[in-house]
Amino acid sequence: MSLKLRLTILSFLQFFVWGAWLITMANFWFGTKHWDGTQFGAVFGTMGIASIFMPTITGIIADRWINAEKIFSALQILYGITLFILPHSENPNSFFSVMLVAMCFYMPTIALANSISYTVLKNSNLDVVKDFPPIRVWGTIGFIVAMWITNLTGNKATEGQFYIGGIAAIILGIYALTLPKCPPQKLIDKSTPLSEQLGLNAFKLFGNYKMALFFLFSMLLGAALQLTNAYGDVFLSEFAQFPKYADSFVVQRSTIIMSISQVSETLFILAIPFFLKRFGIKRVMLFSMFAWVLRFGFFAYGVPTGYGLGLIIMSCIVYGMAFDFFNISGSLFVETTTDKKIRSSAQGLFMMMTNGFGAVFGSYAAGWAIDRFFTHRFTTASDLSTYLDTTPDNASFLNILKNSFNSAVNPDGTLSTVVMVKDWQQIWLYFAAYSLILAILFWVLFKHKHDPKAVANINH
Repeated sequence: MSLKLRLTILSFLQFFVWGAWLITMANFWFGTKHWDGTQFGAVFGTMGIASIFMPTITGIIADRWINAEKIFSALQILYGITLFILPHSENPNSFFSVMLVAMCFYMPTIALANSISYTVLKNSNLDVVKDFPPIRVWGTIGFIVAMWITNLTGNKATEGQFYIGGIAAIILGIYALTLPKCPPQKLIDKSTPLSEQLGLNAFKLFGNYKMALFFLFSMLLGAALQLTNAYGDVFLSEFAQFPKYADSFVVQRSTIIMSISQVSETLFILAIPFFLKRFGIKRVMLFSMFAWVLRFGFFAYGVPTGYGLGLIIMSCIVYGMAFDFFNISGSLFVETTTDKKIRSSAQGLFMMMTNGFGAVFGSYAAGWAIDRFFTHRFTTASDLSTYLDTTPDNASFLNILKNSFNSAVNPDGTLSTVVMVKDWQQIWLYFAAYSLILAILFWVLFKHKHDPKAVANINH
């Protein structure tokens, strides 16, 4: 088996074990467990919490003491075992704790997988810039395949999604031990101050107005990056609460619809070199921000049929631009504007602000806001049926009331339990307004002159 194929399998499984549950976890949380949104925001924020410190810790270990593939293997196996424990949590607090442990095992493996691939390619005298992107694309494909398997096997709202990810993670952990050895490089001098070993010297970049502003916007936009991963699938699935949409393809195969976003992500990666060379880093980042406005705005007016279905699909298509353009161009901005001595640390800081602090802030704030301002509480059948565009005596409505809300109509027309329904249109509109405000502020405040030479050699 060729080295490229072996690394392709690594990349495929690396994101397969994440895609099996990331997009569909909300269906398990809201639809099966019936837990609230604020707590869900906290659970989704565990990825950000783990991203703040775990990649740095594992990076130091891999550089000094233990082969990267061995650390990777151990973390993946522990992650897989934790996924088996996760769905047996009896309450949101225990689910949060177990998920935090799972993310502490998983999140550093993303950087380790890249490091292993880089090392193996370099040791084999292959061109990293040329050969790595086609390998990495298979990671996105693995994510998509996992989403499809979870949906088509009927596990998008069950504990089965975690078992699928857990089994694949253990297989990946074992497979990693068969890869070429990646021993510690020992490039960090033991006498180097601990602050530099941890990459904390990069924080001095906040003393520069332009860099400080960039990192601030990275955090604020990072708050939006994971929102549709957290809530996109459950948004489509909850159209099942409307009798006229309950049997639609979008409801039954919501995860497959959402996978269009990942397909788009793969395609937009190929367009990045053209856009960077033609428009420059600042404009490409602006394109990303306005794409987020469209992503949320299309969702706000999307429905499972007719013109509304087209808007849902368009939302999934623009996701590729929204996600890729900021991450890639932001990384390039750091690469071309920081001193080489702190460049790696600066890249880590960029990821920390977007996937760490930004993701935590976004997850907590969105969960709280959805519960506090965008969840309607119904106590009568007439009010609920009006909101769901049906009548109180509709057979489908009564069936949905029983199966989806665990409620029934009392003789006086009241509901046996309070029924809570999320106002998704308002949720997405407010998210769109947030992204629009960010885009305008970034446009006005962030000053950066386009230098075509800085991106002349980009081909991924």
